[in-house]
Amino acid sequence: MDRNPAEVPGGISASAAQAARDLRVAFSRLRRRIREVAQDDDLTPPQVSALTLVGKHGAATASALASAEGVRPQSMATTLAALEHQGLIRRSPDPDDGRRQLVTLTDSGRRRLEGDRQVREEWLARALQDRYTEAERQTLLEAFALMERLTRP
Repeated sequence: MDRNPAEVPGGISASAAQAARDLRVAFSRLRRRIREVAQDDDLTPPQVSALTLVGKHGAATASALASAEGVRPQSMATTLAALEHQGLIRRSPDPDDGRRQLVTLTDSGRRRLEGDRQVREEWLARALQDRYTEAERQTLLEAFALMERLTRP
């Protein structure tokens, strides 16, 4: 059986396979660069990730956060202890189950997250402004509209 040379195994076109690789690499690099921009030396990557997760999901148990992050509960407990020590999160009894504690952001934690988010967004907007022409930015906007389909079920 002859196979189209423009296909890779599995019936996927070579262009789709190349686009998938390039997109994954570009997003990985961009994600790493954006994290570096606002990354302070006082928080480890797991701490930043956990703080972001608490900010995104609101009150949650340590075990739910560990599950969402894909880490062991003991690892999450260590991370949360460090964040609590820095005054970025608080633990309080779960009103539905007094044996459990809910983790929430403190005002300081909320300000920290918002500040990091703002720094990252400003860096990205400035990079897009400085490194691309208006026509290129319009092309990126068109590409993002196409990529939006990847996020749909």
